[in-house]
Amino acid sequence: MVGTCETMAWDGTISSSDFYKAACAFIHRWKLINSDFPSWLWVPYQKLRWINSDDKVEGYLSLEKICLLRPLENEQEKGECLEEIDTVGAGNCNESLDEATLVPSPSDHQEVHYYDFHIIHSASYSVPVLYFRAYCCDGQPLMFEEIKKDLPSQSADTLLNSKWTFITQEEHPYLNRPWFKLHPCGTSEWMKLLFLSSDASLFKNEIAIERYVASWLSVVGQVVGLRIPMEMLNDGSGSQL
Repeated sequence: MVGTCETMAWDGTISSSDFYKAACAFIHRWKLINSDFPSWLWVPYQKLRWINSDDKVEGYLSLEKICLLRPLENEQEKGECLEEIDTVGAGNCNESLDEATLVPSPSDHQEVHYYDFHIIHSASYSVPVLYFRAYCCDGQPLMFEEIKKDLPSQSADTLLNSKWTFITQEEHPYLNRPWFKLHPCGTSEWMKLLFLSSDASLFKNEIAIERYVASWLSVVGQVVGLRIPMEMLNDGSGSQL
């Protein structure tokens, strides 16, 4: 990872062990900055005893049962401002919100969809991958056509036009059930560009590893409406990626 490589030599990937370090740092900073919001958790995965162990850290980041509310068409009012919990904090009602919004609890006049998000390290691509599933309050899973209606409006254009981002449905590596995922092709390339555009001093210490997941999610999460506070990208000294 970048903490031990020359800047130009790093290819934008991250090892399994460094991903675990980055995940732990992400969880810690998330709790500090977003203490009132649902917490990301590390879910360890135990290998079978007879399988030879290696240096790979098995597990994934998890944020589950997040309400994504879209007002019913006949109940939607212009200028209505909902409390966001997925972005820079609550009470930000100065902007007009016309997108579905993650909120802590539903009202009586809103259609409720729940989302589970998992961040898993890909052994093939050596980068994080965002897996997600969506379901109604009765547990009925949502089809992709329904999910697309929940996504931010700009995501439709991104999914259609970007060669880097597209959603597929595949078996969850740990749960062995079908989940949607944002395909990781191209992730290492734009992660390298993202870090190369930042302070070169990042590549001389552990800051780059600690920022990796937050920096990655600040880009990928936007596709599914998961935005993170800019404070998550700070190293504590005010420097920002």
